[in-house]
Amino acid sequence: MQATSNIALSTHISLPPMGCGTWAWGNRLLWDYQPEMDSDLKAVFEHCVRQGVTFFDTGDSYGTGKLSGQSEKLLGRFNADYCGPNQSEICLATKLAPYPWRLSKQSIVSAGQASAQRLGRLDLAQLHWSTANYLPWQEGPLLDGLAELCHQGLAKGVGLSNFGPKRLRLAHQRLSDQGVQIQTLQVQYSLLSTYPVTQLGLKEVCDELNIQLIAYSPLALGLLTGKYKTKADLPQGLRKFALGQILPGISPLLACLQEVATTRQKSMAQVAINWCICKGTVPIPGAKTLQQAQQNTAALGWYLSDAEVIALDQASARCQKQMVQNIFQSR
Repeated sequence: MQATSNIALSTHISLPPMGCGTWAWGNRLLWDYQPEMDSDLKAVFEHCVRQGVTFFDTGDSYGTGKLSGQSEKLLGRFNADYCGPNQSEICLATKLAPYPWRLSKQSIVSAGQASAQRLGRLDLAQLHWSTANYLPWQEGPLLDGLAELCHQGLAKGVGLSNFGPKRLRLAHQRLSDQGVQIQTLQVQYSLLSTYPVTQLGLKEVCDELNIQLIAYSPLALGLLTGKYKTKADLPQGLRKFALGQILPGISPLLACLQEVATTRQKSMAQVAINWCICKGTVPIPGAKTLQQAQQNTAALGWYLSDAEVIALDQASARCQKQMVQNIFQSR
């Protein structure tokens, strides 16, 4: 690989304290998406932007079959229709999946072009996961593709997802050699998923490399909202199976969340999101209804005390189980 320049070609992207994840927008298998929800999702988008939550994260794998690319299409449509406060601050980010057939730099460039067409533009192009756990040699050309998207002006900046500190440093060097600075790294992070940050030390590495750390699934697929008291309360399908294995062992954390929420006159979900912010990350909770979006944005404008953060940390450590880590999370 030949270095092209020492001049940074990517534009610095400054993120708001919280963003909005759009995994559910178009996902039938896990989130029961139906086209009839689109008006509600548009209301979510508009509320978030008005409240200063201007960072929207999606992926080209969100929506399969007839709904391929549906999340990007909806986000692009809502953005095109919006006219109001904070419009100029909207940041559209997508994650490009390293599918087995995407083996070259051009394959990622083509994927980015397709996403940009669905979104209307592409502000942040991210690699959806690291291939280090199964096909490490695939990663380099895909990273080069991200750099090429910046070189061609198709993306303002690049980011990564599910990279650990070792692979992050390698990716940082490869992209820096091409004049491109990694803007963001997102990992699964919540009070029930502390592994990437606590055990891998990712926050310190991100701070060193000037990379903004994004926390996806900050509500642990709903477990930290308090709405699931027993297994009978869990939604049907895959979430019932996955969350049912964890729910019985997290009562110390839920009790602590409830205590802090009562004291603060906030919801448990708002406390869980605010905890992520206090840890120096940008949480991106999802929302399918205006009410959920309003609940999420009420996590802004205040901060947990150091004592409350410590109490939540200790309660998290007492949980018998945590969320299963993303199988693509590298070290």
